[in-house]
Amino acid sequence: MRTERQITDWLKQKTVVPPGSKVVLGIGDDCAIYRPKGSSEDLLFTTDLFLEDIHFRRATHTAADVGRVAMCRSISDIAAMGGEARFALVSLCIPEWADDKWVRVFFSALMKAATQAGVILAGGDLSHGPTLACDVMVCGAVPRGKALRRDGARPGHILYVTGKLGGSALGLETGKGKPWRRHLHPEPRLAVGRYLRETLKASACMDLSDGISLDLRRLCLASGVAAEIEDPPRFPGATLDHALHGGEEYELLFTVAPRTKVPATIAGIPVSKLGVIRPGTPGDIFHRGQPLPSLGYDHFAATQTPVK
Repeated sequence: MRTERQITDWLKQKTVVPPGSKVVLGIGDDCAIYRPKGSSEDLLFTTDLFLEDIHFRRATHTAADVGRVAMCRSISDIAAMGGEARFALVSLCIPEWADDKWVRVFFSALMKAATQAGVILAGGDLSHGPTLACDVMVCGAVPRGKALRRDGARPGHILYVTGKLGGSALGLETGKGKPWRRHLHPEPRLAVGRYLRETLKASACMDLSDGISLDLRRLCLASGVAAEIEDPPRFPGATLDHALHGGEEYELLFTVAPRTKVPATIAGIPVSKLGVIRPGTPGDIFHRGQPLPSLGYDHFAATQTPVK
């Protein structure tokens, strides 16, 4: 059975960036990095699909929910690189059931989320089809050579995470209360990402979209390291499994060099020590001394239930 990692690895092998290319980072991180000649900035590019009956259901998600989350997912990738979000392109496939009111509410919520992050809706494409599909591409920027990446973690570096985890997974499971609101209202950590880049000089960073157990493995694979973690901070009511394996958190997972003073809160968001990076088989994660299986959301795993 093909997996997301197998497809990504194959694409990396087939996609050759020629010497001297202005693309300085390609497939495998939160964003691609493009370096214009003579520019003091690197440009960040990311894209994210949001699909009916995979990421949302009409019965449970309003048009505003779909528009908001679709935009915030891509902005979160810019935050993970320590960037400033600039503009977005949005492509939308509209099915018969989505009437004019639904489309207007969708775009109103999407543009509100964009405006709050300083993002301009600069264009895109419209089409029609049997199910709704939305693709949001966001461009951001960082000072030249300063983007946070997944490949900088080294043995001995300390691992941290923002926020409280498991709330989105609990909300998806229960469909009510504060956890459900947490699921429907992701908050891209743009200010936190910039602080990690500018002040803490984080060695590696990524956002949590598919669960710690899978996303931390991705960071460790990119850096060629293993990790040992403690229990993550939990959203009220969330189980340990929610916190370890639940997706759609959009918090930031990052590493810093030893003896770096990390504040308890950054831009009003709590920050918790999660563990330590260690030598070992790249991608191996240990929790309470035992191997931690990667049970986060894999888009191509046969046993996954749609709507993560």
